[in-house]
Amino acid sequence: MKKIPDLSFWKLWNISFGFFGVQIAYALQSANISRIFSTLGADPHSLSYFWILPPLAGIIVQPIIGALSDKTWCRFGRRIPYLFVGALIAVLVMCLLPNAGSFGMSVSAAMIFGLFSLMFLDTSINIAMQPFKMMVGDMVNEKQKGLAYSIQSFLCNAGSLAGYLFPFIFAAIGISNIAPKGVIPDSVIYSFYIGAAILIICVIYTTVKVKEYPPELYAEYHGITKEIKEEKSNIFSLLVKAPKAFWTVGLVQFFCWAAFMFMWTYTNGTVAAGVFNTPSVEVIKDGISHMVLDTQSVQYQNAGDWVGILFAVQAVGSVLWAMALPLFKSRKFAYALSLILGA
Repeated sequence: MKKIPDLSFWKLWNISFGFFGVQIAYALQSANISRIFSTLGADPHSLSYFWILPPLAGIIVQPIIGALSDKTWCRFGRRIPYLFVGALIAVLVMCLLPNAGSFGMSVSAAMIFGLFSLMFLDTSINIAMQPFKMMVGDMVNEKQKGLAYSIQSFLCNAGSLAGYLFPFIFAAIGISNIAPKGVIPDSVIYSFYIGAAILIICVIYTTVKVKEYPPELYAEYHGITKEIKEEKSNIFSLLVKAPKAFWTVGLVQFFCWAAFMFMWTYTNGTVAAGVFNTPSVEVIKDGISHMVLDTQSVQYQNAGDWVGILFAVQAVGSVLWAMALPLFKSRKFAYALSLILGA
């Protein structure tokens, strides 16, 4: 089997550079979706229902994109066409989603529009995200994979940091952080616009700079024979044959993502109520009176900006930690230590 050659640092960097833009989009989504839907008029007790769609989209889309891109080859490569299409859809949705309350629709119509926008945004982010992970496996040898994933982790967390800080920065420079009832503040809208612009620039950069291995060379590097290529398999048979490490990591990820979902869903309301003393207003639903946070108040929107700051602290720690990861000889120890520090 032919060995994959060593790549220069900048070639490894180029493979993952688009991840910076993708992660900005993901950070804007994770830090602001609860804020957006609460501002549109969603019941704070029902926010978790809106968050069902993103992981559901990931479960469906990621394996499909992986399987399809395995069988794809065109003049632009195997993975790059998918990440480019995913990025284009994400850019379009990022320009529409924060404007859900600005089109003159009723509260229920605006939330349905926002819900479908969220579904398309998360689906497109997943379409764009998966190819970056796969390209490291496709193009990097075992010796350099630790460094390659460290670079990817650095860019990933640097993108998160930028996305988390955008609303706070825009509010700090004087862009309006409050808006009429049911309308998203300009500080959030502009954050999504800038995030969309950076995303497409980063993906174009990777598309231009990275040349994937053609099918024949890829097969030589990965020991793929004609018999293996013709072997029929589907996602269920692959799951049955998956090694123990796959299920172990999957179980750990299950509990990690359960915690993330709680954090993304309820941090905004918790910080607004517990730290910024956001006033409450009375809402009558199904004949029953409820007290909910006033999402039009400056306190609520300031709290939303500071949630981004809180998430950014975590991103800074992750950026620094990504730089330290290549120093560990044992990946298993580095991964275990990362989980302990993250927890």
